Amino acid sequence: MSAIITATNLVKQYPGVLAVDGINLSIPKGICFGLLGPNGAGKTTTIEILEGINLPTSGTILYKGEPMGTRYREEVGIQFQHTALQDFLTVRETLKFFERLYQQTLQISEIIELCTLEDILDRDTRKLSGGQRQRLLLALALINDPELIFLDEPTTGLDPQARRNFWDLVKLVKSRNKTIVLTTHYMEEAYALCDEIAIMDKGRIVSQGTPTQLLTEHFGDVVLQIPSTVASSKLNELGIYAVQTGEFQEIRTSHLHHTLQQLIENNINLDQLRIRAWTLEDLFINVTGKKTAP
Repeated sequence: MSAIITATNLVKQYPGVLAVDGINLSIPKGICFGLLGPNGAGKTTTIEILEGINLPTSGTILYKGEPMGTRYREEVGIQFQHTALQDFLTVRETLKFFERLYQQTLQISEIIELCTLEDILDRDTRKLSGGQRQRLLLALALINDPELIFLDEPTTGLDPQARRNFWDLVKLVKSRNKTIVLTTHYMEEAYALCDEIAIMDKGRIVSQGTPTQLLTEHFGDVVLQIPSTVASSKLNELGIYAVQTGEFQEIRTSHLHHTLQQLIENNINLDQLRIRAWTLEDLFINVTGKKTAP
């Protein structure tokens, strides 16, 4: 699969701070690519450089094999984390306003249907709910029918239902053979949407691959969770290593049958046992040593 955008030896140096430290990225056409990282990892700076709104100190970026230029600006769409809209305009008027900024656009009617804006077209943009506003901002990012779309933490502050509704929109957009670059602090969101992810820390990419591939590489086992009130002292006596997590003792094991048999033989009550697979949040903490933002 050919790359739609590549970054080679990307560096961004600020006075006293090396924000981006020699990053190499190649994002294939037609996928959702997630760039994750703790605050201060250089993620935002990297995205701003890829978007063309910040210049690198050194390194090269190619779009379809060529340097970014006028063509890039016409073919890219960006949904910023924070976007100021013109006051006193309705949703319909805002769409028409942004339509005039581009030479080539989708039909407004198609954008309205794609982003399910029919019910709010005549509403003042200042009176939109969080989910409605994010749908409008996605529509504005799509209005020029871009081939490459940047979504910068698009569901921050949304309630769980609005977040999942937005995920459905993103999947619909990707199904139109669009390439999406997503930044998010929600690991569940990254797992649900991204075909490939890269995790940044201290200006470098510390892990990259598909979510399933990375979880398999870093964790070859499962986690047993047993209430501490049931198992804490007994596990110590048996020499079974467990980690206290909230109200539970967590046991990592790659031999589930053997471990369960050992617990049963030693009369440990398993009525409240939970078995869980590793998640992207576990991976994030494992490779960066930091918890994701709430």
